Amino acid sequence: MSASKRDELVQKALESFYRGGFHAIGMDRLAKETGVSKTAIYKHFRTKDDLILATLRLRDEQFRNWLMRRVEALAHDPRGRLFAIFDALGEWFAEPGFRSCMFIKASSEFQQRGEPIHTMSAEHKHLLARYFAELAQAAGAKEPEELARELLVIKEGAIVLAHLHDPAWIAEDARRAAAAVITQAVGSG
Repeated sequence: MSASKRDELVQKALESFYRGGFHAIGMDRLAKETGVSKTAIYKHFRTKDDLILATLRLRDEQFRNWLMRRVEALAHDPRGRLFAIFDALGEWFAEPGFRSCMFIKASSEFQQRGEPIHTMSAEHKHLLARYFAELAQAAGAKEPEELARELLVIKEGAIVLAHLHDPAWIAEDARRAAAAVITQAVGSG
């Protein structure tokens, strides 16, 4: 399988897993949805878990790149970028294909800490917290890591609730909650 075919398979598998879940999508269904035979899938990925890990790597790259670009496009000053995290989330929640967070799903389906899929899900959240801490430090927060953790908690809760309820009001509520912790951490400036 060529690199471009492999990349195409990973992207299609990502879409299937995002829509249907990891355990619910068996290899027969995955082969049907991706248009790639099980034999061809197994030539490139020893196990289904290896394919899941590849989809999570791709999703991490896609999501973090998207979020960083949107935050930078939505606000030009460091403090404004902290708020822009939640404006970007509101846009994501409004997308017709929004189905919560792939990493939240993965960690709930692969619950054992130390499992590679669970570990990769935790690493995604760690990388987001690091990005939030960089933004918080640039905005002048006295405790940037603490603010980053608080914003991550608000973000993650908002994702879960947006999947369960009306995403529009969840995004607004999350932004207001974030405003309170941002203002406390960096002032109203």
